[in-house]
Amino acid sequence: MSDWLQDRMRPVEITPLGWLRVIWRGAVLGGLTYGGLVVLLALRLVERPLFGEARPWTPHITQGVCRAAFAILRIGYVMRGEPMTTPGAMVANHASWLDIFSLNAAARVYFVAKSEVAAWAGIGWLARATGTVFIARKGGQAKRQQEMLEARLRAGHALLFFPEGTSTDGLRVLPFKSTLFAAFFSADVPVALQIQPVTVIYHAPGGADPRHYGWWGDMEFAPHLLMLLADARPGRVEVVFHPAVPVSAFPDRKSLAAYCERVVRTSHVLADRTSGGLAASP
Repeated sequence: MSDWLQDRMRPVEITPLGWLRVIWRGAVLGGLTYGGLVVLLALRLVERPLFGEARPWTPHITQGVCRAAFAILRIGYVMRGEPMTTPGAMVANHASWLDIFSLNAAARVYFVAKSEVAAWAGIGWLARATGTVFIARKGGQAKRQQEMLEARLRAGHALLFFPEGTSTDGLRVLPFKSTLFAAFFSADVPVALQIQPVTVIYHAPGGADPRHYGWWGDMEFAPHLLMLLADARPGRVEVVFHPAVPVSAFPDRKSLAAYCERVVRTSHVLADRTSGGLAASP
């Protein structure tokens, strides 16, 4: 384990002024998040009987909360390109728990997450309420997971998943695993599906470690959240939506996964070099 990661796992040292920021930002962000959740659940009581699995209203609440979160945290938000509006899914690199806010702020999507997330305090509850699809990482569950994804695609849901399978330090893109791409080649889902690669790039506050927003490995959630709430200097996140491509243009899941990885990785490296930061690993 690197010395830097060991430091991140120790208690966060926060100044008195930093604690003031933690208190007021935390109160506003918590009130907004869980207040939005109450409104979402109440609206869902009407939405579900009328539309079933479709959610034409409640994703707007999630998107509004996520956009406001960046203003509260003083993290600049830049979006490039346009989220797809056709049936299908988005795939993105994964660097932090902030990815959920970063991607939801731009597009009304349903995340595909590992089953452990459902049990996380606070986060699991939010994930379930917003329609997240939970999948197990055990090999024996592959068929059942594919059936779940196919059902959501048939319902017209725009899914978003992280093919790397884990989060990183934000400076690199890991190889994309092709397992979840198999659902898009099933005969039971619409033939007009498209896939949109998305690159998420975090730019640390001036003078901070380039991995400032990264959350990976054995890092704990609470210390990382406290650190971001206490930040005096603003950083920014850049979300790049690349052109969507039809699934039918690829012979199999592996070729589709490789294409998406190449697009996301290339954009990540170019953005990092342009900003003058550490170059991501090729």
